[in-house]
Amino acid sequence: MQLRATRAVALASVLSCAAVGTASADISTAEQKRLTEAAAVVMDLRNSAEKGIPEDIWAKAECVVVIPGMKKAAFIFGGEYGRGVMSCRTGDRWSAPVFMQLAKGSWGFQAGAEEIDLVMLVMNRRGAEKLLDNKVTLGADASVAAGPVGRSGTAGTDATLRAEILAYSRARGLFAGINLSGGALQPDKDANADAYGAATPHEVVLNGKATAPAAASDFLRTLGTTTRSTTGKAPAATTDKY
Repeated sequence: MQLRATRAVALASVLSCAAVGTASADISTAEQKRLTEAAAVVMDLRNSAEKGIPEDIWAKAECVVVIPGMKKAAFIFGGEYGRGVMSCRTGDRWSAPVFMQLAKGSWGFQAGAEEIDLVMLVMNRRGAEKLLDNKVTLGADASVAAGPVGRSGTAGTDATLRAEILAYSRARGLFAGINLSGGALQPDKDANADAYGAATPHEVVLNGKATAPAAASDFLRTLGTTTRSTTGKAPAATTDKY
């Protein structure tokens, strides 16, 4: 009887581990598409010496939030809505990404564009914790500023130096700093549950308690890819660990 009970406990443990292991791999087609599009946005901005985020700013960021294809929403008073992903640095690699969503009353798209890509650099751990723990109103709960752009861009203003988040948008191939004050940014609960089960976004990103879905490999690779050197030449891409 004791041996049978021991086997039952062992089987339950194996099944439990299997359930946890498959939770990170079983994500929807829409979530896979979100990761693929976010990877393309990051690759484009890191390949653009004159139009992208300065490498010295990128190197200082604790986390990155990418929302590809932010669209105008057909609200009565106008607005924008988008879904994306967020990852943070953990030692020499990037964390498993969590899914995020952003909603805001209309701030106006660049040059009348119907959709834009958004990239937000979270510059310190305090800002990251705010985004992961609850819904955050940008500019009120977390300070946000338009980020500098291009190889010669610098974080020289007091507002930029103090900001917890630096924000960028891209329309028609050009990245530019954007003011997202008033936007509501928060984890996408349903998508994160699909990817990570009961693990919270905080546990996934900051505590490393989940394995990234296979579909996230390209996105994580682009976060750690070097696309140009300090000499201004474009070397062959190399990939860091993730």
